[in-house]
Amino acid sequence: MDMMAEETSLPADIDAQPVVQAAAALKPVLRDYHDEIEREQRMPPALVGQLREAGLYRMVIPRSLGGLQVDTLTYLRAVETLAEGCGSVGWNLGNGGVGQLVTLGLPDEGVEEIYGKRADTIIAGTAVPGGGQAVPVTGGYRVSGRWQFGSGCQEASWMLGSFQVIGDDGQPRRHPDGGSLYWRGVFARSEAEIVPGSWDVAGLRGTGSFDWTVKDVFLPERRTMPQIGIPLENQWARWPGVMYQLPVQCWVGPHHSAVITGIARAGLDALIDLAGGKQPRGRPAGLLCDNPQVQDAVGRADAILNAGRAYRSAQIAELWATVAAGEETTLEQRARCRLAAIYAGDSARQAMDLVYRHGGSTSFKRESRLAECWRDLHVVGQTVTIAPEWYPIGGRVYLGMDPGPRLR
Repeated sequence: MDMMAEETSLPADIDAQPVVQAAAALKPVLRDYHDEIEREQRMPPALVGQLREAGLYRMVIPRSLGGLQVDTLTYLRAVETLAEGCGSVGWNLGNGGVGQLVTLGLPDEGVEEIYGKRADTIIAGTAVPGGGQAVPVTGGYRVSGRWQFGSGCQEASWMLGSFQVIGDDGQPRRHPDGGSLYWRGVFARSEAEIVPGSWDVAGLRGTGSFDWTVKDVFLPERRTMPQIGIPLENQWARWPGVMYQLPVQCWVGPHHSAVITGIARAGLDALIDLAGGKQPRGRPAGLLCDNPQVQDAVGRADAILNAGRAYRSAQIAELWATVAAGEETTLEQRARCRLAAIYAGDSARQAMDLVYRHGGSTSFKRESRLAECWRDLHVVGQTVTIAPEWYPIGGRVYLGMDPGPRLR
């Protein structure tokens, strides 16, 4: 396939893409590391090395910087596949990819500092507005703050956080380039302090999404940019290629949606494995798989989950085709793409609840795979990017009303 065709068309077989196959090959490795990931609340350095070697930390980085520059559906499928192996790993790779996209919106000097030596630099932190305050100094700012949800902070080289610049009058300044009251900065991981005990959670423990702080750190101007959008907009469109021109709805929402559908797939597979060997107590003779209700639940869960996944992929593919044709996407298209990601997440919840119910007492035993998937899935499901509040936002678009600032 020539380079131009590669730039403008999506692969016919996403699962055949090398980075997706690499993710699939790592699934048994993730299972081997799972207990350590949960216990230590981080990805072990040896595993990070394997993920790096497989190219999974440079999927969204431009080829001109040494990245793979894979299409959006390939990126999402790789994240989903990793989440099938371990929810925390899928979350950190999904989150980190969007963090990398955000940093591609920095001035050229900032991008060079972060990616000049290696394209697979790991980014952690948050895109949510607020958390820090800064004062201007020569060449940049001095920043102090505390941010939540530093997913991947233990393996990262850089931390992404939002702050306000306080003027002499004590009031926040607007960014001269974006008019925003919030500025975004990228801090060296060595300058950040992790708050112990701040990630005490039921699921996704291995993401290490601890609170983190900086205190009076110098942040050079080259590693700052305006924070546009709630929580963000595409500020990386200067990079050539269809994927960098896509609206943010093709990335934010789908990246967490892919994690939850991957975990649901693992939950469904866990029930299938269990059903082939479990003799239910106090029931007629036979295996769990002989129960017609279990058969119904497995068939129904698979259909529900894959319907949501297909809708998500179809909407992203539609926006990709629009952008590749040189046309502008419509607000309705963007709304539908956003809601498709949320609906895929809701489909994952339904599928998981079906299979969890039919696992019997195995489902609530802490060490069981079904319990692990249920815990991780419901933590992912609480994230604001795939929350049910997006449905009325999309509904207002379809009704010809102003959807508000979160969807543009």
